[in-house]
Amino acid sequence: MHLPVFFSAPHRVMFLSGTVQALAVMAFWSAEVGGRYAGLWQLPAWPLLTVFPPPMLHALLISCGVFPFFIFGFILTAGPRWQGAGELSQRDFLPAFMLLGGGWLLVWSALLLPQLLVAGLALVLGGWATVALTLARMARHRATDREHIVFVTFAAWLGVAGLGAFLVFAAGGSLLWARLGISLAVWGFLLPVFLTVAHRMLPFFTSSAVGAYVVHRPAWALRALLGLSLAHGALTFLGQAHWLWLSDLPAMFVAGRLSWLWWSRAAIANRMLAVLHVAFAWLGPAFAMFALQSMLVDAMPGFLGQAPLHALTLGFFASMLLGMASRVTMGHSGRPVTADDAMWRAFCMMQAAAVLRVVSELPALPGAYILMWASSLLWLGAFALWAWRYAPACWRPRADGKPG
Repeated sequence: MHLPVFFSAPHRVMFLSGTVQALAVMAFWSAEVGGRYAGLWQLPAWPLLTVFPPPMLHALLISCGVFPFFIFGFILTAGPRWQGAGELSQRDFLPAFMLLGGGWLLVWSALLLPQLLVAGLALVLGGWATVALTLARMARHRATDREHIVFVTFAAWLGVAGLGAFLVFAAGGSLLWARLGISLAVWGFLLPVFLTVAHRMLPFFTSSAVGAYVVHRPAWALRALLGLSLAHGALTFLGQAHWLWLSDLPAMFVAGRLSWLWWSRAAIANRMLAVLHVAFAWLGPAFAMFALQSMLVDAMPGFLGQAPLHALTLGFFASMLLGMASRVTMGHSGRPVTADDAMWRAFCMMQAAAVLRVVSELPALPGAYILMWASSLLWLGAFALWAWRYAPACWRPRADGKPG
């Protein structure tokens, strides 16, 4: 590994850390699902899980431990370009990377030594706040369109609040703090960031590859979806499942409208663009399932289980992550921005993982835990294939000889 090259750009350090974290998290969760739920083997007695319930740890690791590395790597690379500013210096991202990396190492160590958990999350919180401060400074830069970077910055601070809530829970707070952490992390941070990035970049990427493509980027649609995301998070935290349809039905229609506006047959013929369009197409069905679940909460309690959430997190978040991270990695390593066979197969495996995970929640389905376990293996396999193909670009010099 060429360390000066590795430390030269934010996407390099963040993407590689996110890749390692994704593989570790899903390997751990696959073992948990196979042993704890499917009963396929005997699990180690992790001391941490006696005080931090496995589902809550899974939510923490995925929402705050995997996706943020990729989000920070992307936005700290693309954000300055959005604002017409210069590239970030190492002091703008290396301290955050060190805090995030060191903090998650302590969190993993807490599996055996639970007393390290609070210190680890405190370090992660410091790294996350450092990124949020950098984004806030970036958002103040004069630019023609500041709205997208402002939305991302606001979401980053909500993510800080969400991780802070997890920290309070880890320090002995009630389960309510963990619920708050999940709501803020998913509906205050992850969904707003993915929506904002897709709104800005998906039409742009499509127009750059498809001739005569008309760019539609309605500001009202993004603002509506962001508001509805926050409303869903608030209702979820308050336990108002009966009323979630009030946010989810409108969100379904707005997401469907954007999918229709952005869809292009020519774009789908381009595999790199197809990944982004198919990933975004998961959003409408995810909201439809949330709305249906809300409307049937009295007649059929528990109907669909976690299917809507995993349609969102696996179908939309993880699939979009593969597409965006691949574009950035290829483009900033001086290589052609194309979806090769490895990237396409990883994406198809992620689609299979999402479908299996959604299907596993169908009522009265036999072998549901086996399907969950198979889904986790596909998720792990998709990221392992992606890492094999793209991770080396994080430490190798650019193919075109340019810096960065």
